Amino acid sequence: MGIGSKWYRKSLLTITGMPLVEKLSTNYGKRLASRFIAGETLDEALDEIEKLGELGIMATLDHLGEGIRDLSEAAAYKEQYLKLIEGIAKRKVNSNVSLKPTQMGLALDHAACFANIRDVVKHARRHRNFVRIDMENTPFTQATIDIVKRLHAEGLTNVGTVLQAYLFRTEQDVRDLLQARISLRLVKGAYKESIEVAYQDKGKVVDSFKNMIKLHLDKGIYTAIASHDDAIISWVKTYARAHRIPKNAFEFQMLYGLRMSEQARLAKEGYRIRCYVPYGSMWYPYFTRRLAEKPANLMLVLKNMF
Repeated sequence: MGIGSKWYRKSLLTITGMPLVEKLSTNYGKRLASRFIAGETLDEALDEIEKLGELGIMATLDHLGEGIRDLSEAAAYKEQYLKLIEGIAKRKVNSNVSLKPTQMGLALDHAACFANIRDVVKHARRHRNFVRIDMENTPFTQATIDIVKRLHAEGLTNVGTVLQAYLFRTEQDVRDLLQARISLRLVKGAYKESIEVAYQDKGKVVDSFKNMIKLHLDKGIYTAIASHDDAIISWVKTYARAHRIPKNAFEFQMLYGLRMSEQARLAKEGYRIRCYVPYGSMWYPYFTRRLAEKPANLMLVLKNMF
């Protein structure tokens, strides 16, 4: 990551983290956020997923929410996810589920969080669906991995998680979770992390990301590669062709509102492509991380506004 990119990211996350900025943004910025959010209601999100399906694009549906203050909020989010799973089944759309562990209470009570997530995963299994537990920042990395391992040990194998290439620990985590046959989404990483735990150099992050992908593809293990980077996407295509890896052995994942024409093009080329579709009223933290990823995202939002 270059000096300019690091400055932009750090500055934007600092500004958007200010209470006054957050308050003004949540009161007046909904129109800006609509570029990346599929609506505030489940039906609005499912409508968007149906449109994606017509283009051959799969989805993963996320009810936004994190940083809750008490366990009653976690219980309410769990109920929303149970309804979400039923909504996917009723509408018969091609979508699985994504959730954040802090949304289920991880920062407050590990046992309660695990119970909430287990209820969601069990409900998803009844509807033959899959749950992806998103990875948040490093205070929650190990706890998130432990939750997924414990669920698999209980026979709930319709659950996986996410690993972030910019963390030093990730290569070993990939090897451990591959051995446990746990499904992974591979990403570069979107949180602000310190030099003690994460690569700050863009080249090293890319090298780590490619290594994670190769570990999966070489072992013939289905994987989700989440990236908007043309260089990464092209590299994966080339590597797969050179090693005779079929297109159905992996999937690309991208975010709702970003590079939608590219998502459609990949689907038309016969690649599996899944769109991360978030919805809900608690959009601000997600929205600021999208803006912080690169200046082009901010320009997209401003262009959409004006």
